[in-house]
Amino acid sequence: MGKKAIDRTGEERLNNFGSKMMIKEYRCNKDIDVYFPEYDWTFKHVYYNNFKKGLIKCPYEPRYFGVGYLGEGKYKLSENGKHTDKYNIWYNALKRCYDPKYQEKEPTDKGCTVENYLLNFQNMGAWIEENYYEVLGEQMWLDKDILCKGNKVYSRDTCIFVPQRINLLFTKCDKSRGDNPIGVTPRPSGNYQVHCNNGYGKKIPLGTYSTEEEAFRVYKEYKEKVIKEVIDSYEGKIPEPFYSRLKTAMYNYKVEIDD
Repeated sequence: MGKKAIDRTGEERLNNFGSKMMIKEYRCNKDIDVYFPEYDWTFKHVYYNNFKKGLIKCPYEPRYFGVGYLGEGKYKLSENGKHTDKYNIWYNALKRCYDPKYQEKEPTDKGCTVENYLLNFQNMGAWIEENYYEVLGEQMWLDKDILCKGNKVYSRDTCIFVPQRINLLFTKCDKSRGDNPIGVTPRPSGNYQVHCNNGYGKKIPLGTYSTEEEAFRVYKEYKEKVIKEVIDSYEGKIPEPFYSRLKTAMYNYKVEIDD
C-alpha cells in the first residue's frame, strides 16, 4: 500500500504579524490556500513551509503605523529598488498622523488622521493619479488645510497638491512663537515687532508697534494680501479645476490672532 496522503486542511496558526491564518485547502506541501478570517481573504497557491514559519502576509493587515494597509491593485510600493512617489506620499501622510516620534518634533500634527478610505494604499494611489499635477521647476506638496482651514483629516475632499511656495505660506512656527500672536514678536522695549513671509520665502520686517493688537493687524493685512498675490501668480500654471479651488480658498482665507 502507498503512503497515505497528508491533509492539513483546517490547520491554524498566527503569522509573524500576529494575524490568525488557516489552511483552507491542502493539495500538497507546495500548494495550499491560506485563509485569513479577520480580513475574509485567501492567499492561494503558497508553500506549507512558509505557512509553518508564519511568512504568509495579508494585504489588509494594518502594517503601517497600525492603520495603513497595502490592499490589492496595480499600485506598487517600489520599482527598480526605490519606493514609488505614490508610496512616499501615502507613507508620509500616515507618519505625520500616527508616528509619536514625528509628532514630538512637529506637535502641530497631533490629532491629525487619515480618512479610512485612504488608509488603503491602492485607494490613495488612485486618488493621487487623478489629482496630482506639476508646476515647472517646483516641488509639489500634499496639503490638507488650505481648502478647509483648521482641518485635521487627510481626506479626498480636503486634500490638494500645491507647489511648495504655496505650502510654505501657511507653515506656522508654533514652537518658536510661543504664546505670541502669529507674526508678532515682543521687544525688550515693550513694543511689538512684525515680520511676514513675502511669498518668495523671505521674511520682511513690517515695523514696530506699541500694542500687540496693532502689530497683529498690520501682519494680518499684509499676509492676506500676499496670499492673494501668490495664487494670482499661478494662473495658467496650475491646471483646472485645481487652480479655481485654490484661488477660492486662498481669497477667502482669513488670518486670525490665535492661528
